[in-house]
Amino acid sequence: MLLEAADYVVIGLVLLVVLVLYAGIKTVPQGYRYTIERFGRYTRTLEPGLNFIIPFFERIGARMNVMEQVLDVPTQEVITKDNASVSADAVAFYQVLNAAQAAYQVANLENAILNLTMTNIRSVMGSMDLDELLSNREVINDRLLRVVDDAVGPWGIKVTRVEIKDIQPPTDLVDAMGRQMKAEREKRAQVLEAEGFRNAQILRAEGAKQSAILEAEGQREAAYREAEARERLAEAEAKATKMVSEAIAAGDINAINYFVAQKYTEAMASIGTAPNSKIVLMPMEASSLIGSLGGIGAIAREVFGDGAQTPPPPPRHRPPAPPRSTPTGNPFIQPPRPEE
Repeated sequence: MLLEAADYVVIGLVLLVVLVLYAGIKTVPQGYRYTIERFGRYTRTLEPGLNFIIPFFERIGARMNVMEQVLDVPTQEVITKDNASVSADAVAFYQVLNAAQAAYQVANLENAILNLTMTNIRSVMGSMDLDELLSNREVINDRLLRVVDDAVGPWGIKVTRVEIKDIQPPTDLVDAMGRQMKAEREKRAQVLEAEGFRNAQILRAEGAKQSAILEAEGQREAAYREAEARERLAEAEAKATKMVSEAIAAGDINAINYFVAQKYTEAMASIGTAPNSKIVLMPMEASSLIGSLGGIGAIAREVFGDGAQTPPPPPRHRPPAPPRSTPTGNPFIQPPRPEE
């Protein structure tokens, strides 16, 4: 009987040791922090891994998740500075930095962060106009992050990011904004079109101006060239006339025959090439033209010398005169004299 009682005592002691070890050994998973309370008072925080506490005197107070967490902010109505009603929702990211403060400084941590974020969304967005609100989301996010993070600092919480997910103005306001945007774009299109038309007109005027300037310069250059050519031609004509005059003054009748024959030939060429002449009647004698050519040959012999070989003049044949009442020959052209 005594042995049986001792066995019960040993079994009881073993069970007691097992219970003490079970109560004193605590394992904390990664990403969590456990607070330890001794007789209800916070003493320390257990880190991830194997930890020991005093059984029956200490216990775990709060199991805090220190990983970054996401908090969805529901949609709420916001009145802007210009009295426009919009609906906005957001999302917040926060992380527990101090497990003891997060456990003992605030009750219902997530609800507190949620209400604080919603309140600051109404405050920040309510201080802005609708146009500014729709076009400056980054500014809103920065202001919300700064305000909320400062507010939750004493709780041992770090708000890493606050993002506005969606801003929805009323339907009638969206329609009005659409019409305003369309009118603004049409105005800018008309302004651009007018500027393009003005620039085109300016460019065309500049082109016409440059063209007129170049045309005037071309006409001036052409007139200058033409005047110079006429001057040279007049000089050559004067020189030729002078030479003929000197020859006539020296008593050479062949010079005046050459001069008259040249003018006569030029006149006949002009008559033959006139555009309004289809049939040309030549009231002249062949002997007159032949005599003029003879005069030209005589001048050539005088210029190149008597030894120049000249072909004999063709035999002169006087054709019968046409039946006219007046002579048709040129009285100013004399036939060449027979050589002595």
